[in-house]
Amino acid sequence: MRQSRCFLRAGRAEAEAVYEALDRAFEEQGLPVAISEIDEARGLFEVSAYFDTADAEALERAFAEAVGPALAGRIEREDLPDKDWMADVLKALKPVRAGRFLVHGAHDRDKIAANDLSIEIEAGQAFGTGHHGTTAGCLTMLGRIVARRRPRNALDLGTGSAVLAIGLAKLARVPVLATDIDPVAVRVAKANVVANGVAPFVTSVTAVGFAAPSVRTRAPFELIVANILAGPLMRLAPQFARHLARHGDIVLSGILVSQRDAVLAAFRAQGLFHRRTLVLGDWVTLHLAR
Repeated sequence: MRQSRCFLRAGRAEAEAVYEALDRAFEEQGLPVAISEIDEARGLFEVSAYFDTADAEALERAFAEAVGPALAGRIEREDLPDKDWMADVLKALKPVRAGRFLVHGAHDRDKIAANDLSIEIEAGQAFGTGHHGTTAGCLTMLGRIVARRRPRNALDLGTGSAVLAIGLAKLARVPVLATDIDPVAVRVAKANVVANGVAPFVTSVTAVGFAAPSVRTRAPFELIVANILAGPLMRLAPQFARHLARHGDIVLSGILVSQRDAVLAAFRAQGLFHRRTLVLGDWVTLHLAR
């Protein structure tokens, strides 16, 4: 059965309100609704709902009713090709090397070399297959830090698929707490942790920022890594400082080159200072410490 999608683009607050309205409207039918950031610099998001093409006209009207007349004129519709999307995604996801790490899908296990630290992540519901410059940057930076000093415990804030937590566990063999605001991401993270053989080291929990009992009981952390977005990182800077051990290290990404100085300023105000910057394309990964 061919599929279609209706979608509209808006700023973050408006897009989140549209997403919630569509989620309520289509909950009983079980229709997929998605929200994604398409332009971080402009703060632009896209909200989509997916339908069988045969039902698309009726459901397009339902989409318009859910978002209201003020937004109905901005709705667009796209008929999707009848193809095996997952096969195409997997074909495009080539193995990624970042320092000693090789991030790959199950279809590329034959690419693992003898000395590689293999991280197997499939394209799925949670962010982080290793192909984005921010993930590769974090893995590279973590490798450099651990080569200098192995932390006794670590926090992966906003873990997504748990690719960074898995990498840390394989590299340092230390306890890692992996947190995410999204329960679906946490379920995916747990499965990936087991599949990569690091369940004894990685604990995955749902948490908003640092607000979780497991974060409080495990703090202070000797290493905190967070690959999220510049805005949340700056707002959470005081919490990073509060939960970091005296001689701890922080690795941050999800930051555009143009946002680097603002992020560094927010952390400098908390007594956390720049040690190194790694640039990959339009993105930076930062290493900070007290």
